[in-house]
Amino acid sequence: MNFSKRLIESPYMHWAKTLQAARFNLGNSGVSPYPLRELPVRLEDLELSGPSFYGWPPLQSALAHHLGMPEDQVVHACGTSMANHLAMAVTVDPGDDVLIERPTYELLISTAEYLGARVRRFERRPENGWLPDLDELKRQVRPETRLIVLSNLHNPSSGRIPDALLREIASLADTVGASVLVDEVYLDAAFEDTPTTAAHLADNIVVTSSLTKVYGLSGIRCGWIIGNPEVVRRAWRLNNLFGVIPAHAAERLTLAVLANFGPIRDRAQRLLTINRKLLNAFLQSRKDLQHTPHLHGTVAFPRLRRSSVEALCDHLRKYQETTVVPGRFFELPNHFRIGIGCPTEILSEGLNRLGQGLDAIAATDGAG
Repeated sequence: MNFSKRLIESPYMHWAKTLQAARFNLGNSGVSPYPLRELPVRLEDLELSGPSFYGWPPLQSALAHHLGMPEDQVVHACGTSMANHLAMAVTVDPGDDVLIERPTYELLISTAEYLGARVRRFERRPENGWLPDLDELKRQVRPETRLIVLSNLHNPSSGRIPDALLREIASLADTVGASVLVDEVYLDAAFEDTPTTAAHLADNIVVTSSLTKVYGLSGIRCGWIIGNPEVVRRAWRLNNLFGVIPAHAAERLTLAVLANFGPIRDRAQRLLTINRKLLNAFLQSRKDLQHTPHLHGTVAFPRLRRSSVEALCDHLRKYQETTVVPGRFFELPNHFRIGIGCPTEILSEGLNRLGQGLDAIAATDGAG
């Protein structure tokens, strides 16, 4: 392959770290941070060091219980991004064929390319409810295919893949000896409709997720991989090259989170339920946006029928103190992603300013 690992980077992550911040930030895909003061944790409950080699035993047990999985099928990782890196690295060799959904979270592509995979794409289209097309996948899968990569809930649309379709995709992958990687970092944002993890559906499914996005717990970096015991063994060993051991204070905070999970989950559900109503009312009021009803999740991905999304994003930043994520980061430049996990007052005013920006761009187009 004609590329250099030294030159691979994440354009989206650079944008998120340098240009996303705004007074009315609708670009963040996660729920607003959970405050430490609301956790029943005392300073004396924390320690800087502990026996955290292949998982700190108390946390490994609690995490496996939380996920409903045996301990030998769970790897604690530093957030979903590291979990994805490890999961790909133990299932793919340089030159292997990897199928990745489009649109998708850009780091999934960058990571596969960094590992030397030959990346090909399959579509998730809005007219199909953002579901993968099984017939298209059947045409795409080759004998050399080693991994199929999906997100569920889908990033950027929040579309959900039914278990029956995931089973069929896993069965298709198995015909060529491939695995299926399912990034479930947003799945819990379905709440009452949340299915159990796809790791229960087939032995060749590898799942990644974390507590970071849906629960506002990014700072403790609690992510994980769920897979068959051999995948898990390889992931633990490979992680010796990257993390060696995690920050033990964060492990202890994570244990406190899992022991007091109900209020954290309830907070996220209340916020997203209120904010989803605001979002849907806004989308329904805009004839200039094409969208599907927002049923669950923390993000939406409307299409701008006319005008330029880049011009809209520039206008919002310059004149409205507001940000959304340009669709170019998801290879659909006439779309943009709206995050609804911020405080309700931020979302309400941010949507108001987004509407003003849409009107301003439309007026400029009309004048031209």
